[in-house]
Amino acid sequence: MDTRWIIKVSGELDRELRIYLAERGLKRGALSHFVEDAVREKLFRRTVEDVKERNAEYPTDEVEADVAGAVSEARHTGS
Repeated sequence: MDTRWIIKVSGELDRELRIYLAERGLKRGALSHFVEDAVREKLFRRTVEDVKERNAEYPTDEVEADVAGAVSEARHTGS
């Protein structure tokens, strides 16, 4: 189910984005797709930063060893 957002942006940003999309030949729905992708990317980056912050107290080499062990186990189990 899609949801309609009503947002307010500056006129300058609106012009810049519409020119950007038009120069790439993007048409109907391009603005919605662009905004959705941008929001999704921003949420992902914030999540990564939150995880990094939450795990900052753990030594990097310990985390890397745990990740390598988990990957090795997954590969072994998946074979």
